[in-house]
Amino acid sequence: MTVKPSRLPIGRILLAEDDESMRSFLERALARAGYDVVSFANGADAFERLKEEPFSLLLTDIVMPVMDGIELARRASELDPELKIMFITGFAAVTLNTDGGALKDTRVLSKPFHLRELVSEVDRLLAA
Repeated sequence: MTVKPSRLPIGRILLAEDDESMRSFLERALARAGYDVVSFANGADAFERLKEEPFSLLLTDIVMPVMDGIELARRASELDPELKIMFITGFAAVTLNTDGGALKDTRVLSKPFHLRELVSEVDRLLAA
């Protein structure tokens, strides 16, 4: 089953982050900024939810157990080509192989970052 994006409110975010404290921190900050956030500890669980309902943005850590963020993003973009994607990572030198543009228009935000920076990048990406 493929979920087609509907004209949903622009602020639905699917968050995948394996670090529990970081996930909770990001979820609270984005909720305070007015976003509807659904979060998961790994990419596989996040992908299962994405198959059930549409989101505006996938915000995912790159390095996670079960399914990493890059695989999650690839599968998510196949399911919903309109889904916007932002990676967060603690690795300074990250290179994304986009396989011929499958992950075009993605953003990478390196940890540590200030919450204002995160919210600003999310705002900018969703407004584009």
